[in-house]
Amino acid sequence: EAQQAQLSAAGEKVKARLVADASRLDAVQARRESLRDVLKLEDFQEIHWQPLAARIVELEEEKRRLEAGSDVLRTLQAQLEAAERGILTAEGLQRKTQYAHAEQKTRLDTQQAQHAEATELFSSLSEAERARLFPPLAEMQAEALGEKKLSVENCDKSQTEMREWLQGRLDALAKRIAESEKGLLLRMAQYKQRYPQETREVDASIEAEPEYREMLATLRREDLPRHEQNFKTLLNERTINGIALLQSWLDNERQGIADKIATINRSLKEIEYASGTYIELVGDRTQDPEIRSFRQELLACLSDTLGGGEDELYAEHKFLQVKALIDRFNGREGTSELDRRWTQKVTDVRNWFVFSASERWREDGTEKEFYSDSAGKSGGQKEKLAYTILASALAYQFGLEWGEVRSRTFRFVMIDEAFGRGSDESARYGLGLFRKLNLQLLIVTPLQKIHVIEDYVKSVHFVHNEGGRDSRILGLTIAQYKERKAREGDTAGVVAP
Repeated sequence: EAQQAQLSAAGEKVKARLVADASRLDAVQARRESLRDVLKLEDFQEIHWQPLAARIVELEEEKRRLEAGSDVLRTLQAQLEAAERGILTAEGLQRKTQYAHAEQKTRLDTQQAQHAEATELFSSLSEAERARLFPPLAEMQAEALGEKKLSVENCDKSQTEMREWLQGRLDALAKRIAESEKGLLLRMAQYKQRYPQETREVDASIEAEPEYREMLATLRREDLPRHEQNFKTLLNERTINGIALLQSWLDNERQGIADKIATINRSLKEIEYASGTYIELVGDRTQDPEIRSFRQELLACLSDTLGGGEDELYAEHKFLQVKALIDRFNGREGTSELDRRWTQKVTDVRNWFVFSASERWREDGTEKEFYSDSAGKSGGQKEKLAYTILASALAYQFGLEWGEVRSRTFRFVMIDEAFGRGSDESARYGLGLFRKLNLQLLIVTPLQKIHVIEDYVKSVHFVHNEGGRDSRILGLTIAQYKERKAREGDTAGVVAP
């Protein structure tokens, strides 16, 4: 590394010497070129300038002496200078004259072209067009330019002023037209909103103006305002009253269901569902969009019809609301089947409810568990809940009051293939509910389930088919059945002759 550093330093010195030598070489070459140029000269007088410079000075001095000493020469000199100035002035005037001539020629050419164009335009107009256009133009000229007289010189400027004045008037008229169109379109849109059926095929646009004029002419020809009072009377006395009666009937049916649920819940409260709990049916308002929409439409038809002013009662939009509802009841063209199913759905008040069950503590009535369905429950829980809901449904169907024994209410129930798959415990729970409801039961069940129902019936009837030909039936009271069962040890013997 030390040797490398020494060699690097030595190299730098060599580089410096090379640069110095190159500079000296350039100087020697420049000097050689100069000497070469000197050697080209054959006579020294070619570069001997001092005698020539001295001779020039002597001649100029002699000229000044001659000029100063000769009056004629001074006069001629002054005349020469004056003549030169005159020449310059004349040349300047000549150039100005030539420029003015060219400018005038250009203006003349332009004016001739404009004159030819104006002549051609004037010739293209008929006498009728001249009579129609020129007088208004003359009036506008007087209004725009005042007392100003037209000339060739001010024609262009006057045309510009006239054009600006006309453009101002056009802009003002365009603004007025735009405001008028805006107001017209607004009134068209309002008319369409108020009378959608009559205007469903026309737009709120300037192009539709003939259609709106035709509608106005039709209204004037038919003299519809003359029938307005009769329309109001029919709408109020028939249609709206009919809608009000429909809503009242539906509300009564809805309240009837709510009352039935209350009745069932009073019965269910007496049933021990689990240790210390009872079941309570819950009838919440459904969130079905079709039913909610129907109820809102029904209310809209009757809104502002009680205690409101006459204008609100007989507004045409009220008629359109009622008409839309009745059209759907009657079945619209192309959707009659859908409308029929929709009508059955929304007018069946039972569909207005979503039923569920709430298990509550008997001690304080607080909720223990909520059953929106039986999903996630065990088999026994599902059966028990099903029997409870079945018992409440029967009570609802027959209109039963809990604990009433001497009642003329029809309460006969036939249960086929009863308790065939359920557990014995669940079956006994259901039969206990039926007993508390004082139901008259006809139970069809296989022999292996007799031991489940024997404590809940008064008589049994055994049906037997020997060989698949003739059926035989044996009727016994429950006391006879138990006596025979105890004597024979099973139920097989009860079907013997």
